[in-house]
Amino acid sequence: MDERVREHAEVLVDWSARVEAGDDVVVSVAEDAHELGVAVAEALGERGANVTTLYGSDELSRAYLKGVEAGTDAAVDADDFDSDPAVDRAIFEAADAYLRIGGGRNTTATADVDRPTRQAYAKARQGVREARMDTDWVSTVHPTRSLAQQAGMAYEEYQEFVYDAVLRDWESLAEEMAQMKDILDAGEEVRIVTERDGAPDTDVTMSIAGRTAVNSAASVVYDSHNLPSGEVFTAPYDTEGEVFFDVPMTIDATRVRNVHLVFEDGEVVDFAAESGEGALGDILDTDDGARRLGELGIGMNRGIDRFTDSILFDEKMGDTVHLAVGRAYDACLPEGESGNDSAVHVDMITDVSADSRMEVDGEVVQRNGTFRWEEGFEG
Repeated sequence: MDERVREHAEVLVDWSARVEAGDDVVVSVAEDAHELGVAVAEALGERGANVTTLYGSDELSRAYLKGVEAGTDAAVDADDFDSDPAVDRAIFEAADAYLRIGGGRNTTATADVDRPTRQAYAKARQGVREARMDTDWVSTVHPTRSLAQQAGMAYEEYQEFVYDAVLRDWESLAEEMAQMKDILDAGEEVRIVTERDGAPDTDVTMSIAGRTAVNSAASVVYDSHNLPSGEVFTAPYDTEGEVFFDVPMTIDATRVRNVHLVFEDGEVVDFAAESGEGALGDILDTDDGARRLGELGIGMNRGIDRFTDSILFDEKMGDTVHLAVGRAYDACLPEGESGNDSAVHVDMITDVSADSRMEVDGEVVQRNGTFRWEEGFEG
C-alpha cells in the first residue's frame, strides 16, 4: 500500500474526526475506494473504535432509483419513497461519527435518472440526512481513475494533486484562516465585486450580522467536515445584486458553465447559464429555500492549485469565493435561530485571482486573491 494512503487515513481518523476508543463509527466506502477503506478500518481498530461499514455505490443508487421509476405509472414524487426509513435513521442516530470515503467508477453514474426522481428521493430522506449531520461526520475521497479522468489528469498526476491537498500542516493553516474568521465574525456586510472584460460583472452584497464564521480546517473541532478543507464560511442573508460564477461545475450530474444569478430581497429572481441551465433551474425550484443563499465561502487552501470539477476540492482552492444556494449550516447560526432551510445545498464558484475585490463593512480585505495580511496586498 502506498504510504500516503495510510497517512490519509490517519489524518481522517485523528485530526478530522477525532475518533476515540469506544466510539461507534459508520464508514461508507465508495466503489474503487477500497484501499483507503482498508487503511481507515485498520486505524479505527488500533484506536479501539467500533466500526460499521456501508457500501456507497452510485451505481447501486442508480439501479434502485431506475427501479422505482419503472414501478411507478406516473412521475415519481416523494410519496413513492418511505419517508426517512427507520433502519437508516437508526444507524446514524446510534453513531458517534460518520466517515464518507468517496471515489467511484463513474462520476455521472446517475445521469439518466430523472431529476424529479432524485429530488423526490432527497426530500423523502431529509430526516436521515439530519441524523447523519448530527454525528461527527467527515467526507473525503480516495484518488480513483474516474476522478482523475474527470479532472483531466493522468492517474499518477491526480494522486499527487489529492495528497498535496490532504496532507497539509492543518494546524498552521488553521491559524492563518483564523484571521479571516475574525474579520467575518466582527463584520456586518460583505460585498464582492469583479470587473472583467468579456464576462458579466459581479456586484453582490449580503448581510452577515449576528452570524458566526467557521474556520474550516478539516476537523470537527472547527465545525469542519471535509478533508481536504481550507475555507472560511458563514451563512449570509438579505442578498442583493448579481454574481457571475465562471468556474465550471457538475450539478446534479449535469455540467453547468458560466452561471449568472440576480438577487432581490435575498432571493434569486433571475438566472442564466451558458450550459446546464435546466439543471440549475431544477435546483432553484426544489423548495422555497433553494433560491436563497445558505453559504458564503472563501477558499484558502493553496495546496489546491487547479480546478478539477470536484466541489470537495474546487471550493477550497485559494483565490476563489463560492456561494451556495439552499441549506445554511447550523454552526454559523446563533443558538435557537434557524437559518435558510432547504433539501439542497449547491455551491457555485467564482475566480477572484484578478480584477476583483472583497469588502467587509466597506474595507477591502482581499484584492485580486491576496488577503490584507499577505505580502503584495494593495489596499
